[in-house]
This record gives sequence, structure tokens and C-alpha cells, in this order.
Amino acid sequence: MKIHEYQAKEILRRFGVPLPIGKAAFSVDEAKHVAEEIGGKVVVKAQIHAGGRGKGGGVKLADNAQDAAELARDILGMNLVTHQTGPQGRIVKRLLIEEAMDIEKELYLGVVIDRAVQRIVIMASEAGGMEIEEVAATNPEKIIKEWIDPCWGLQPFQALRLAFRLSLRGAQARKAAQFILNMYRAFVEMDCSLAEINPLIVTKSGDILALDAKMNFDDNAVCRHKELQSYRDLDEEESLEIEASKYDLNYIKLDGTIGCMVNGAGLAMATMDNIKLAGGEPANFLDVGGGANVERVEHAFRILMSDEKVKAVLINIFGGIVRCDMVAQGILEAVKKINVAVPIVVRLKGTNYEEARQILQGSSLPFVVAENMKEAAEKVVAAISGQH
Repeated sequence: MKIHEYQAKEILRRFGVPLPIGKAAFSVDEAKHVAEEIGGKVVVKAQIHAGGRGKGGGVKLADNAQDAAELARDILGMNLVTHQTGPQGRIVKRLLIEEAMDIEKELYLGVVIDRAVQRIVIMASEAGGMEIEEVAATNPEKIIKEWIDPCWGLQPFQALRLAFRLSLRGAQARKAAQFILNMYRAFVEMDCSLAEINPLIVTKSGDILALDAKMNFDDNAVCRHKELQSYRDLDEEESLEIEASKYDLNYIKLDGTIGCMVNGAGLAMATMDNIKLAGGEPANFLDVGGGANVERVEHAFRILMSDEKVKAVLINIFGGIVRCDMVAQGILEAVKKINVAVPIVVRLKGTNYEEARQILQGSSLPFVVAENMKEAAEKVVAAISGQH
């Protein structure tokens, strides 16, 4: 789950992370009012779930409240295109109005989970204000890392060591260490998958502040933080993913042409790999789960068919908890109700597999039945090739 910058800052403020004075605005009048409250120069920042807003024209400096209102008028409603939005861009519907800062130095700070070692890692760099992926690719030596023992958590000496390695000394190093400790606590207590400050700034007066903030959350833990539900911005989410969440379907839209319906995340990943090996591109990740029933399979099929890019469908089900004949019945019900004009390749194995095969072959619908995953992937790619 992703949230906006201003929302991330609301959370970080609760954990004692130092931030510039700022407030969200949803209209030109609100933007002007917030700018008047702050006084002096302010920054008008577009709020979308994507980085690179400044380069796309979504972050502007205003000398006063009147200028802030004019900039808000320009930015609100604009289609903001960045390297993360893709060419389609995002419509700006929210702003963050924030005091302008006197910046001495820009740094980078990020907290993520290193799955290779199963530990939280804090990454920092003196190359702040830049895309961290670019820094990692061109100057990896500029990124410093501190892995956290899950038994002990982040220790003060580790936070101070990071501050020293960022070339901070004295009072600034102590402020930065406390900043890192507070941010780590926010990451853990809020069940984040990512917390990033870029840039983390040192002001000319010596303060350490989060000029920007990004937080993502583990979807499986959002139920433990009811307040996060109010932070969800459905305008920033893929419509098909929103629809899938209503039926507890794990769906992620991709850019390919082969729709996938699978039960189990591991099997879904393996299915997509086989599609790519066969020369195709998956249009989605769709896990119907171990408890798939006729209704859920029907909803899953509707979501697949709602993607105009889908030119063929591969259904790959292993019947462990779920029964293959139930899935087959769900497929039939869905295809009867929905106008499906694309080839459907089905591979079913496991519980009641023979019954499922009879259901599909006994229908009047032109299903292509495969015996294994490799064959299924090759047949679905061939089905698309045959359309051209």
C-alpha cells in the first residue's frame, strides 16, 4: 500500500521525525490559506504516487501566498508525467504547501527489508536529491548500509555510525542519529515495506529535516493499522486492482497480452516465467488463492477480461485445497456470462483433476487443455501467434 508524501509526513511527525512546516491543500483557496499561515516563501508540491515530480513540473517555489495560489491553479488538475508514471501520467488532485528551506546539504536515507539476509537494512548516502537507483548503478560505493539484528533492533551506536559516515559531526551527528532512530521506529511499528527520505537535508542553521518522505506498507499488515485505510487514494491505484481487492483476489496488472489465473503465488510466478520462456508476456499476476470457489473464479475471469490488452488466457490450477472440478465449473459459468473472444488454455492438476477435464471437454466451448505448465505456456503463446 502506498500513500502520499503529506500523509507519510503526518505519520513521521508522530514519531518525532523533524519536518518542515506544511499542510495539504485540495483547492486553490486552501493553498493560498496555508501559504498565508506559513508566511514567506513556500513550496507548492503536487501529490501523486510517483517520484520525479520536480522534473515533471510538479514542484514549484512561491515567494508569497498570492504566488502560491497562482502555482496551485497551474498544478491542480495537470496531467503530471514523470519517469515513474509512464507516458500516461497522473492527474494532480492534491497539493502539499510547505515552508521553503535554506539548504546546506542534501543526503539520502532509506529503510527497507533485505530479503536475502532476512533483516531490515538502513541505506544512506551523501548523494541526496538524486534517484537512488541511479546512484547504485553509477556510484555504488556512495551508498552505505547498516543491517539490523532482529533480536536487538537498531542500536544508538549504529545510528551514530551512519551519521559519521555521512560526514556529519558534533551536534549535527547527534541530531541525525536521533532522526534515524525515530525513523526506524516508525518503520517497524507501522509495518512498512519502505520508508525513504530523499532528500534528507542539513539546513544552514544546522537542523536535520526530512524534505521529502515516502512510505509503503505491507498489505498483509494494514489490518493492524485501521487509520491507514483513510490514507488510501483510490484515484492513484489501478482500477482492476481495486476491483480484485473487493473479492480478496491478489491481482497486479502488467504490460503483457496473456492473462493468467493461478492459485498460489509461487505457482503464479512460475507460470509467468514459463510464459516468458515460451516467448510471450504476462498481462497480470492473479492468484485466486487456495480457497477458490465458483464465485471467486467468475470474478477473477471478469477482471481478466476487463483488460483490453489481454489476447489469450492461461489458467493454471493445482488442486490441493481447491478442487479442480470446482474451478472448471467456475470457468464455464464465467465464460457463459462474459463475452470471451480470446483463446483459453487450461492446465489443471490435483484433486478431482479427471472430473475437471471431463467438464471442460464435455462443454461446447473451445478450451485448449494442456498436461503440464511448459505445454500450457507454449500453447497460449501459439494461440496468440495464430491470431496474427
